[in-house]
Amino acid sequence: MARLSGKVAIVTGGAQGLGGATARRLAEEGARVLIADIDIETAEANAGQILEAGNEAAALQVDVSKNADIEAMVAAAVGRWGRLDILFNNAFDVMTAFSGGAVELAEEAWDKDMAVLLKAVFLGAKHAVPEMRKTGGGSIVNVSSVHGVLAAPGLLVYETAKHAVIGATRQMAVEFGPDGIRVNAVLPGHMLTERLREMWKDNPSGFELFKNQYPLRDVGRAEDIANAVLFLCSDEASFITGHPLAVDGGLTIQLQENFAVRTAHYLRANPDTKLPY
Repeated sequence: MARLSGKVAIVTGGAQGLGGATARRLAEEGARVLIADIDIETAEANAGQILEAGNEAAALQVDVSKNADIEAMVAAAVGRWGRLDILFNNAFDVMTAFSGGAVELAEEAWDKDMAVLLKAVFLGAKHAVPEMRKTGGGSIVNVSSVHGVLAAPGLLVYETAKHAVIGATRQMAVEFGPDGIRVNAVLPGHMLTERLREMWKDNPSGFELFKNQYPLRDVGRAEDIANAVLFLCSDEASFITGHPLAVDGGLTIQLQENFAVRTAHYLRANPDTKLPY
């Protein structure tokens, strides 16, 4: 029997990328999936792909920074399928990662980006948890990042939000544990999504350097996140909550001084490498 048979899931940012792959994976395991995305055309295309595979899905245009949209999103899933068991808080605008540091960053950009990266996690739980309580429990998975445990210059909003998502995940796990609701986070490393494939297409030597940063000598794929989310939402993870699961090929566990020396050797052996940034 499929691991999520009879379950209803919402995937925000489910049109493509990590969310797109996760929506398809949850549907493969029997979940009925509402794909919530601001890009409704791509969301409908992904839902169509799920339907063509014989599984069940629908698409809804949602701006996750808006309370009314998230409330309507949850209502749509429950109205269509009668319950809600899984929420994957995934949506974000990739460009928010490059807003700058504290000196350069505009106040308006901070507010706008935080609404998508962090407030949406709070609002998702706010509206999903009451529905999960009705059926005796559920699973929420929030997307943080390796940037949630490390930091880089020029990324103040992204780093702050991804650190905070881990804190929110832990608090919610404690808060909603008595309701049978588990709350976990996934921390992706560099994942080769549709957008990033395009980015690397013109810089294969930089891509090889990027892969060399990882102990596994490769970056991840969207399917790696999809499988991690599936596990966290399944009964196989029934005693796991409040956990930040790094899906990062070992990036966050390596000793930085060893990594720096290895990278220097790599660049010496590959002098024509075009740096990614």
